[in-house]
Amino acid sequence: MSAATAAVRGAGAPARVPLLLAVLLVLAAIAYPLTDGTARDAVSWTIVLLGSAVSVTAAAARHGGRTGAAVLAVVVVAAIAFEAVGTATGFPYGPYTYTDALGPQVLEVPYLVPLAWLMMAWPSRVLAELLTRRVRPGRRRAARVVVAAAVFAGWDVVLDPQLVQAGYWTWAEPTPGLPGIDTVPLTNLGGWLLAGLVLMAVLELVVARTAVPGGPRADAAPLLVIGWMVAGGALAHALWLDLPGSAAWGAGLTAVVVAVLAVQARRR
Repeated sequence: MSAATAAVRGAGAPARVPLLLAVLLVLAAIAYPLTDGTARDAVSWTIVLLGSAVSVTAAAARHGGRTGAAVLAVVVVAAIAFEAVGTATGFPYGPYTYTDALGPQVLEVPYLVPLAWLMMAWPSRVLAELLTRRVRPGRRRAARVVVAAAVFAGWDVVLDPQLVQAGYWTWAEPTPGLPGIDTVPLTNLGGWLLAGLVLMAVLELVVARTAVPGGPRADAAPLLVIGWMVAGGALAHALWLDLPGSAAWGAGLTAVVVAVLAVQARRR
């Protein structure tokens, strides 16, 4: 075993830890549509806490403890900055207000929100790595940033209607929205794309500066999280949550990703 590999395995979380956390998240997500009221709020907290832990431990297992800590710090700071500006000015998402349902806040941003960003950010980057692996090496980093930002925003297309329905925030001007979604404005999608581009560009630099080579891939856990939360979320929206529009978008986005991965597999 090389010194670099030993360093990664000593500093980073074992690859089985994020996978165990991801399995627990899936079980919690299954419980979400089967609960209501305060029980559903508790499930939401559980999902986000587990998802954020998956991101940090998976990043650490693959790239080392410094990367895991840096991902945590960067995403939390970026989330608070964007969300604080968003709640104060309406830029870049459109005017919205958080309710008290998510608990304590800092700068009018609930503590849970930066952790939700963290839950979404690392799996979005991991999936983007898969989707851009056929891009020429000289263009791959830029492509990965753009695709990761698109995945990040696409995930929110499915998630936001569910959390508006749960009463966690309200939009002052929810229309016009995407076809089939009348509770979330199109400006929100634009805001997530902008935030995603900034965040993924910074994460690209952070990983390049902090990563120790030679660690295990540790990608199964974040891919399980994003796969279940989008595809499984679409199923829950269709069958239990009465959100057919976001269900259709979730199914469509999942189909696009699967199609791209299938084309890549055929070209091997």
